[in-house]
Amino acid sequence: MESIDKLKGTFDKKYHEAKGTVSSAVIKRLPRYHRYLGDLLRDGKLRISSAELSELMEVTASQIRQDLNCFGGFGQQGYGYNIRYLYTKISELLGVSEGYNAVIIGAGNLGKALAATHMFERRGVTRLGMFDINPELVGKKIYGTPVYHIDTLPDFCKRNNVHIGVLTVPKESAANITDTLYEAGVMGVWNFANMELRSPSPDMIVENIHLGDSLMTLCYKLKSRSKEEKPRE
Repeated sequence: MESIDKLKGTFDKKYHEAKGTVSSAVIKRLPRYHRYLGDLLRDGKLRISSAELSELMEVTASQIRQDLNCFGGFGQQGYGYNIRYLYTKISELLGVSEGYNAVIIGAGNLGKALAATHMFERRGVTRLGMFDINPELVGKKIYGTPVYHIDTLPDFCKRNNVHIGVLTVPKESAANITDTLYEAGVMGVWNFANMELRSPSPDMIVENIHLGDSLMTLCYKLKSRSKEEKPRE
């Protein structure tokens, strides 16, 4: 049986080889692996085979092995995966322990909904504040997060080493605010502004989120299934 130290060495080597070459499809699946493995840990499970993980996630065992082999494989022949080790390594890949700081720009309904969740903290991201132009909100706290005036955003980001800006603003404002964030040294934007936002620089990473796209995908699947089903008698 391979030791954890040997697995770690394989992971480190493979990770450096894989940087910049891993497909976006594999990267998008990593958070799902992280979520399922976290649930298994909370249930007290110590190891799992690719076949067992396949049944849980409804992804083929072959796909799981291919994905994890991008970073060294993690598994041991005849043993499967050490769940805690695999969870820890995927956490590292996803930057959970990097200590990223975030701000939410826009304290409307969506901004408030994001502030109400524990999503950030569970993924190692600290919410430092929210920003808005509404004088009735500035100076207050929303679910424990202080709200500041948007005019103070650049100075706040520079002073507090903000890494991520979460945009929940009207799409007309999104590009200008993104430019402001970039000038303030923020290198990541999580965009909910209902538009395809382009980064002002290759140095800044923009992740565009379209909630409506997910809804339309669901509608498509429902429509496709209804066409395949036989009429009920």
